[in-house]
Amino acid sequence: MKTLFVSDLDGTLLMSDVKLSENTKKSLCKLLDMGVNFTIATARSPYSVNSLFADIPIKIPCILMNGVIIYDMCNKHFAEVESINKVAYDKVLSIIRSFRLSAFVYVVDDDKLISYYENITTPQMQSFFEERKKKYGKSFVQTESLSNIPADKAVYFTMLYPREELESLCKALDLVKDISYACYEDIYSDGLWYLEIFSKNATKYNATLKLKKMYDFDRVIGYGDSHNDLPLLEACDEFYAVSNATQELKSRATAVIGDNNSDSVTKDIQMRIK
Repeated sequence: MKTLFVSDLDGTLLMSDVKLSENTKKSLCKLLDMGVNFTIATARSPYSVNSLFADIPIKIPCILMNGVIIYDMCNKHFAEVESINKVAYDKVLSIIRSFRLSAFVYVVDDDKLISYYENITTPQMQSFFEERKKKYGKSFVQTESLSNIPADKAVYFTMLYPREELESLCKALDLVKDISYACYEDIYSDGLWYLEIFSKNATKYNATLKLKKMYDFDRVIGYGDSHNDLPLLEACDEFYAVSNATQELKSRATAVIGDNNSDSVTKDIQMRIK
């Protein structure tokens, strides 16, 4: 039976220090060398993923930015991109402005990912900006207005605020056609939540099923820890939650394995291919 293993990153495959353990790196390289079909499904962008997996040859395209991008890591190529249509983009931007909040907007153009912003308005935006630029070399461009972004090139809004500042915004977004969003706690900070907005067609669920069809897999086994892994769970034949996962995810998973600091994903895969 041809099986694809798909793992989330933060809180799942990555340790709490936002790194892959040496054991997980060695195990992944060994599994890939054996011909095991493995890939990742994450909210992260190509910049950080390329850095994290620089020495790990994942051949199956990765699901990035919650399903917005299917990315060929070996060839550094955007295999598929789901953009936000212009009408939906303008509505989302108008709603964000009505709440006097700020966002980063990601654009894919000419096989490159660029993050646009108007102003850095909060300490958390500044930290987000500095970490990704210095650590991963992510491309940021300041623009006078996010309304100037070329039609149908925008793929993703990212916002980082306390939960109470996002709740009313999310209710307003529920009325916008053709978009989906993920709102979840930032596991690396206290009291901050991410809000990520993208095309309704861009989900870990849809992207996983695309890979299953493209490569003619018989089944998919997934791993995750958070609310934004629920679409992945729904696309999998089996799904395993790490022990540090949210209660909702653990209650819906096939079973619960060890935590993200114990090489639990690679250990589980090794056990299943014996």
